[in-house]
Amino acid sequence: MARYTGLFVVAVPIDRLRQLVIDILESCHCGIIYDTGDYLMARETPGQVTFSKLVTVEVIIDRPVDDNEAIKMNFLLKNEELPLHADNHCRQMFNLIQYAIEHNRQWHLVESTVS
Repeated sequence: MARYTGLFVVAVPIDRLRQLVIDILESCHCGIIYDTGDYLMARETPGQVTFSKLVTVEVIIDRPVDDNEAIKMNFLLKNEELPLHADNHCRQMFNLIQYAIEHNRQWHLVESTVS
């Protein structure tokens, strides 16, 4: 099973964050399947790859105590594909979402850590 994680810290009003994350995921061909506000789950839209390669994205939003603090988001991308190659489909999707987060003009990226 391929798994990739990323921590992103952004400065944006909390009331805009959820919709911005949804927009990013949808722009990367992922549909929201579960949303509790602080937790989002999305699944890659079927049709381009086999079902075992379809990527699931989980996002945990850590709400700040103070409204002026930056917001932490933990992303987990995973699928059933064995990561036999460094450039597998899950990694490609992770790179796409990472790029979309880091280059979004709607917020200020404070920090990013990926593994």
